[in-house]
Amino acid sequence: MKAKLLAIFAATLCAVGCRTAPRTGQLEPRRGDEIVAAGQFFHTGTPVVLWLDPGGYDAYRVERRFAPLDNSDWSRSHAEVRSLKTPNRYSLRTAGLTTNQIETVRGGGWDLPLLQSVVDQFVLHFDVCGTSRTCFLVLQDDRGLSVHFLLDLDGTIYQTLDLKERAWHATTSNDRSIGVEIANIGAYAVGGNNPLDQWYQPNADGPTRITLPRRFGDGGFRTKHFTGHPARPQPVRGTIQGDELEQYDYTPEQYAALTKLTAALCKIFPKLKCQYPTDAEGKLITHKLADDALEKYQGVLGHYHIQTNKNDPGPALDWERVVGGAKKILDAENSRPLSPRAAEQWK
Repeated sequence: MKAKLLAIFAATLCAVGCRTAPRTGQLEPRRGDEIVAAGQFFHTGTPVVLWLDPGGYDAYRVERRFAPLDNSDWSRSHAEVRSLKTPNRYSLRTAGLTTNQIETVRGGGWDLPLLQSVVDQFVLHFDVCGTSRTCFLVLQDDRGLSVHFLLDLDGTIYQTLDLKERAWHATTSNDRSIGVEIANIGAYAVGGNNPLDQWYQPNADGPTRITLPRRFGDGGFRTKHFTGHPARPQPVRGTIQGDELEQYDYTPEQYAALTKLTAALCKIFPKLKCQYPTDAEGKLITHKLADDALEKYQGVLGHYHIQTNKNDPGPALDWERVVGGAKKILDAENSRPLSPRAAEQWK
């Protein structure tokens, strides 16, 4: 009888093991909402296309993404586009690291705790390109720059680099920050010449529609037959860096995705606080932060908070909708008990 019970127990263990242990060569599926930090996958709850995925935008490549293949290699790219100074469009985060730490990570050996000790800012840009496809073309093929995320009009997020990399998007904050380029044609001086009429078609009987100029083709959107609408139908006016500007709002799809991305980043990086720059009265600061304030700042901020010659993400961005929404997501999740696996991850 004892032998029979042992046999049953062994068979049970085998059955459990067979269900839980991965088989050699077994496909490990992804949900399609993951971002990558120090080689690890983290869920966001919103669609993400990685540089690893078909149709992704890969900032690790040295060739131009949209040039004819025979002319896209580095030697021809450098000869044809003089603004491209180096094959790489990114570099190594080194600020604050010891010599030994730099030697460890220079080959790619970042662990998550070390990266968490470095990253404490999330910088928001508008791309002035209108679509993420065009934005990556400009960054990769024309300017030799990079950014971690592109956020398209339909709410699709593209990650172009592991967050361990130092992307070239925000000058003095590059070592400590993560950046996102949000598809939007930009903000312009009130009453001045601008391309807004080419991109936005007001409709008396419905929402304002985003109309891509013909040269943009289908825009490269992942959402089939997508037609974008700004979250508010009329241009938004506001003062940035002392200049009165007007800009059409971001799309509801972009707000939803950006809010979830912000929540995920604030969760992954404890030093990245879920806040935006405000004055003593709690109002949004709409100019560059003083150097000492920028040095101390930890949280979400705009490109214009870093450089006086920038005005992105413009007067239209609803900061409370994004950051306040991210806080609500985190608060709701913090009220739920973690699974054992998740509890182990966040120790």
